[in-house]
Amino acid sequence: MNPTIPISAVTLGPEEERLVLEVLRSGQLAQGPKVRQLEEQFAAAHDVAHAVAVNNGTTALVAALRGLSLGPGDEVVTTPLSFVATLNAILATGATVRFADIDEDFCLDPDAVGALIGERTRALLPVHLYGLPADMPRFAQLARKHGLALVEDAAQAPGARIGGRAVGSWGVGCFSFYATKNIMCGEGGMITTDDAALADRLRVLRNQGMRAPYQYEAAGHNYRLTDLQAAIALAQLARLDHVNIARRRHAAFLSEHLRDVPGLRLPSVPAGRSHVFHQFTVRITPDAAVNREGFVAGLSDRGITTGIYYPRLMHDYDCFRDNPQVVVDETPVAARVVTETVSLPVHPQLSPNDLERIVEAVSEVLQ
Repeated sequence: MNPTIPISAVTLGPEEERLVLEVLRSGQLAQGPKVRQLEEQFAAAHDVAHAVAVNNGTTALVAALRGLSLGPGDEVVTTPLSFVATLNAILATGATVRFADIDEDFCLDPDAVGALIGERTRALLPVHLYGLPADMPRFAQLARKHGLALVEDAAQAPGARIGGRAVGSWGVGCFSFYATKNIMCGEGGMITTDDAALADRLRVLRNQGMRAPYQYEAAGHNYRLTDLQAAIALAQLARLDHVNIARRRHAAFLSEHLRDVPGLRLPSVPAGRSHVFHQFTVRITPDAAVNREGFVAGLSDRGITTGIYYPRLMHDYDCFRDNPQVVVDETPVAARVVTETVSLPVHPQLSPNDLERIVEAVSEVLQ
């Protein structure tokens, strides 16, 4: 029997081991020189002046919004199709969430966002979902026109680019180093910006509001990343280009060999945007031979693990729908797409045989 092909795979190598041992032997386990090194290299990789490391991707969003002084009475426009961290971070600031619809590429629709901008709008928060950058030139234009902050949820898209320009360099970028991300260290996050004053505020916020020991300047938190985590992330960052190239190569193979399968809609990559395929997300259309649940079961029977990201729109959960900080806007495209999406394995550890098995299984289930 063939082994099961997982939806994601974590790979750690000798460089991670070497750097972690270096930290252990140094005795400097908390935030220190490895964190600074990671910040410098991450900033360089994403074409920004400053990168501020934090303890996870949700924290990156919360700290970015707090650093921009968002709070009660302010509105943030974002997508309803994302991991709940996007929503939770906005709620944590006391701001109100507005949901704009998405486009067929899964990313936030700039036209839908523009229609929601009003007197209380303070920030736009597009998500680079599944590794595909949102239409950042359009969002940057909207932000400039209306005097709004622009925050990028780039948790799934390190290294992705729009027209040659890196995600995280259009606004305030927020990244995650969770265990399954393209760069990972178990838990961790990064905030990118060209604004020196904002970077300074973020460094104070992440350190209990201290600029120096017991020199308090604001009500802060412990958002610090450790040198142990940074050591792993440094090794991962050095391989990011190779990881993203492998993901693109696997996505190209799947797209080429699945393009004629009936009832299957493949992910699209709009011109000028580079996809890093954190997920290879397809849609099981209404005319397919089986519904999504049947498709998932059929692949499972053939040893292929899939993922549904995400089972419901964020505002479809009672805990958010009834929250006074959440405005439930009509999002018909997202409402349709969320019932059809399913992700196939695309990670770098897939072998040629694995890819052929995925193609064969998908074709068998949908023919």
